[in-house]
Amino acid sequence: MTNVIPAQPYDGRHVLADLHGCSAALDDIELIEGALRGAADAAGATVLDVRLHHFGGGQGVTGVALLAESHISIHSWPEHGYAALDFFLCGRKHDIDAALAVFIEALEPERVRANSIERGYGTVEAN
Repeated sequence: MTNVIPAQPYDGRHVLADLHGCSAALDDIELIEGALRGAADAAGATVLDVRLHHFGGGQGVTGVALLAESHISIHSWPEHGYAALDFFLCGRKHDIDAALAVFIEALEPERVRANSIERGYGTVEAN
């Protein structure tokens, strides 16, 4: 049996970004909350809520901005100077590049690697 996924209408963009060689700000929960809110604003998205967890002892922060249009999340590892970011925004009008730029300014990475995919809705049919 083969699953066939038909062509899907474009309904959003999903960007996964790895930030390497970041500043010590990776353990600063207030800075990260500000970056989440600032990134959503820069993208033209609507923040519903922001949830964060600070692991303490220099172990980093995990946070998510819940958006009317989907989400932005971060997981940070200060001990490695690394942050993993996830941006998913529905619709074509939102500017994920501007959202990523907010994090680049806040965390000052030496290197950034980002991958982007188009997301869509549709039906999965099984043959």
